[in-house]
Amino acid sequence: MTATVLVVDDHPVVRDGVTLLLRAEPSLKLIGSAESGRIALLRVGELRPDLILLDLRLPDMLAPEVIAGLRQVHPAGRIVVFTAHGDHQGLLAALDAGAHGCLLKDVAGTDLVSALRRVLRGERVVDPRIMPDHSSRSDALARSGLTRREYEVLRLAAQGQTNPEIAETTGLTRNTVKTYLQSALHKLGARNRVEAIGKASEAGLL
Repeated sequence: MTATVLVVDDHPVVRDGVTLLLRAEPSLKLIGSAESGRIALLRVGELRPDLILLDLRLPDMLAPEVIAGLRQVHPAGRIVVFTAHGDHQGLLAALDAGAHGCLLKDVAGTDLVSALRRVLRGERVVDPRIMPDHSSRSDALARSGLTRREYEVLRLAAQGQTNPEIAETTGLTRNTVKTYLQSALHKLGARNRVEAIGKASEAGLL
């Protein structure tokens, strides 16, 4: 069965490259493209592709905004973020918003096709170069009971950031940062942030 794909990228070279790649792949059919988040939302609503290949950095909207919109107009569509940057913060935000995968643009053609097929089968695929220890860290995260946001706030604290700096980095309010940190401390059985960072390191989280 052939799955339909729509590519969203503001660089014609990338759109053309994906078009050429998918043309040689009978199981995937490119049915359209968009060069901005707003156009993507319109096209996806009309064409309802099985899979959307989405650039992390579009000229008009942030990827998490686009992902939230795509999930509203076409909940069944699988979304894979495609980026030239190993932008940890941006990719985590995209995964939090509901992306089903994250791939780097220099991925080999056969690897790209294989990754897209896996996403269509229901897997979540993250290029190991983006987060090399993603799978082991995901396991440790599941065991700790920490949410992705609690983990992200704790990770930034471990880098020496203060609560106001963490708030600025994540776009959260200072109170929300404090709440996430307190929740992380409680789950890790720690009395303060230094102890929490130590326990998180022992658990393989940092």
